[in-house]
Amino acid sequence: MLAEKIRHLAKAFETDGIEIRRHLHAHPELSYQEFKTSRFIQGKLTEYGIPHVIMADTGVVGIISGKNPESRIIALRADIDALPIAEQNDVPYRSMTEGVMHACGHDVHTTCLLGAARILQTLREDWEGTVKLIFQPGEERNPGGASIMIREGVLDNPKPQAIFGLHVNPQLEVGGVSFRSGKVMASADEFFIDVKGKGGHAAAPHWTTDTILVAAHLITSLQQIISRNNNPFSPSVLSICSIQGGYTTNVIPAEVKLMGTFRAMDEDWRFKAHDIIRRQCRAIAEAMGAEIALHIDVGYPCVYNHKQLHQVAWSLAGEYMGQEMVSETELRMGAEDFGYYSEKIPGCFFRLGTANAARGITSGVHTPLFDIDESAIAIGMGMMAWMGAKASLETS
Repeated sequence: MLAEKIRHLAKAFETDGIEIRRHLHAHPELSYQEFKTSRFIQGKLTEYGIPHVIMADTGVVGIISGKNPESRIIALRADIDALPIAEQNDVPYRSMTEGVMHACGHDVHTTCLLGAARILQTLREDWEGTVKLIFQPGEERNPGGASIMIREGVLDNPKPQAIFGLHVNPQLEVGGVSFRSGKVMASADEFFIDVKGKGGHAAAPHWTTDTILVAAHLITSLQQIISRNNNPFSPSVLSICSIQGGYTTNVIPAEVKLMGTFRAMDEDWRFKAHDIIRRQCRAIAEAMGAEIALHIDVGYPCVYNHKQLHQVAWSLAGEYMGQEMVSETELRMGAEDFGYYSEKIPGCFFRLGTANAARGITSGVHTPLFDIDESAIAIGMGMMAWMGAKASLETS
C-alpha cells in the first residue's frame, strides 16, 4: 500500500529531515539573496538523483518521473527565504546570521519538500505521473518570487495540472493539518505617502504648511475607507504602520512620510479602494495646502484554493493521516505569493500543525521566538509526497 510505504519512509528519513531543517535554520538568507540555500538544495537533489535547473537566480526546479510520466503532472512548492528578525531562541540551531531568522517556517517548508522529493524518487515505480518540485525564493518581499518564477516559465514544460503548498501553523497542535476551500488568504498591497510643505517655527504655524496635521487628517480619513466604503461582509484591512517626520519640539517639519498596508479578499474592491486612497490623499493635501506623493505597490493576489482540488486533498489527507487529524483552516488576512500560482492553475495551500503547548512551542510566525515541534517534519514530508503521488484533477 503506497500510503504505508510513504509513512515508513517519512519516518526513516525523519532524522535526516531534522538535521536539514536545523542547518537551514542556522543559515538563513533574506529574500532574493538565498544563494547558499539554493546551492544546498541543489546538492540534496543531486544526492537523491533528481535532475534540476535554476530559475530566478536562486530558485530551484526539479522533476521526478514516475510510471507513465505524462498521465498527470503535479507541482509541489516550498519557499526558501528568511526574514530580517533577530532570533531570541536559545537552541543549538539558532540563526548564525545576525538580524536574520527563519521566523516564518520556510526552513520547514524547504525541508518537507526535500523529504517529499526523496520519498517520491525512492518510490518512483509505485506511482504514476510527474512531480515538479518548486523551491521558490523571495516570498517575503514584493514582487514575490512566485511572480518571477512564473514569468520565467516555471508553470511550463511541463505544465502542472495542479499545485500544492504547505505552511507551518503555530496555532495548530503538531499532528494535525488543515485545509480551506475557496479564498483562504488576502491580497496585500503596500502604500507610501510623502507629505510636503513649507516648514517653520512651531510658534508661527500660519507661516507654514503643517505637514504633521495633514498626516493626522490623512490617517483618520484613510481608516474610514474600510468602515464606510467596503461591504462589511467582505474582510478588508488598512493599517498605517509607520510615521516619520519631525525632529524636535518647536519646528514644524517640511516633510512627513507614512507607510502602510492594505489587505482585501475581493479583487474588485481591492482596486476600487486604491482609487479611493488616491482621491482622498489628493483632496486632503489640496485642502490643507500641502503637496503629496503617493505610491501604491501592488502586491500579492488572494490565495484561492480550487474547490475540487480542495475536496481531493481533504479526502487524501484523511486517508493518509486519519480524518480526525484534518480540520478547516481559518480565514486569514495574511498574504502569500502562492496566490500567483493559484491564479494560473488549480492550487491547494494547506497548513501543517507545528505547535506543542505542553512544551511551550506556541510563538507565532514573524516573531523572534518562533520555533516548531520537529515531529511535524516527518508529517509534512509524508503529506507532500502523498499529494504529489496521488492527487489528480480533471481540468477543461
